Amino acid sequence: MNELILEITEISPREFFGQGNENINLIKKYFPKLKVVARGSKIKVYGDEELLEEFEKRFDMLTAHFAKYNTLDENAIERVLTSEDEAEYTTSEDSGEVLVHGVSGRLIKARTANQRKLVDAAKKSDMVFAIGPAGTGKTYTSVAIAVKALKEKQVRRIILTRPAVEAGENLGFLPGDLQEKLDPYMQPLYDALRDMIPAEKLTHYIENGTIQIAPMAFMRGRTLDNAFVILDEAQNTTHAQMKMFLTRMGKNAKFLLTGDPGQIDLPRRTISGLKEAILILQNVEGIGVIYLDEKDVIRHKLVKKVISAYKSIEHQN
Repeated sequence: MNELILEITEISPREFFGQGNENINLIKKYFPKLKVVARGSKIKVYGDEELLEEFEKRFDMLTAHFAKYNTLDENAIERVLTSEDEAEYTTSEDSGEVLVHGVSGRLIKARTANQRKLVDAAKKSDMVFAIGPAGTGKTYTSVAIAVKALKEKQVRRIILTRPAVEAGENLGFLPGDLQEKLDPYMQPLYDALRDMIPAEKLTHYIENGTIQIAPMAFMRGRTLDNAFVILDEAQNTTHAQMKMFLTRMGKNAKFLLTGDPGQIDLPRRTISGLKEAILILQNVEGIGVIYLDEKDVIRHKLVKKVISAYKSIEHQN
């Protein structure tokens, strides 16, 4: 049996291994045919030479990640150990352009391979669909792309919209004025913007109409020129709403639609406008469709497990 000895230098072995050795134990699961022993700053690995070479390459990628970001979590480990090759991981993790210099110096960029594909698709196509489950960064990345376009004066305004209440937009029963009624349903959009634009400037943009956040009903009859328009939660649009929205596109406009076909809140027997649009427009040149999955989840590690669990049940049905 071949032996490989690796020594961790310049980073903390204790922090790299994780609390209770949770990181090293996770790494072991990806190499079930190898015997991995971690002691102090050294790791001894026993097994076939070919597997040892692969382990060493991936281990070097993990330590490089830790050295750069000073952290290592389950999502990062999975991305490193499941990427097809080092080039794919580097593209998604390291070389992604900074989209926005956010509040408090935060650098906002695509963090996964599919998020990176979304950024590239938005450059190439004026209309892009971003499809995927919760937590994959669809909305956040889309808003960052829009803010970047505004800051670089590619567009004059950002328009963010989503179906307000189960696509029916029945807001009358809620207390308060229209803005107060809408705010709870638009909160994810506000949250993303607050990460990217200082509060005072964001307030100014909203007050002068540079950034508009409104329900889909407000899109009817408008021609959206010189604008970056995001339709969030698009799975909750009806056929009529989707057709209305798509035909609002004006000159020098970018449309980005996000949605999760697995979380449709429409009444039974009502066809999702998102699902229908993807089928109808699949062969239309100039429209991009990007699919994100559980590998793109950057929320709590349990979110990925929840998505996988539900997916397995749905496949059984």
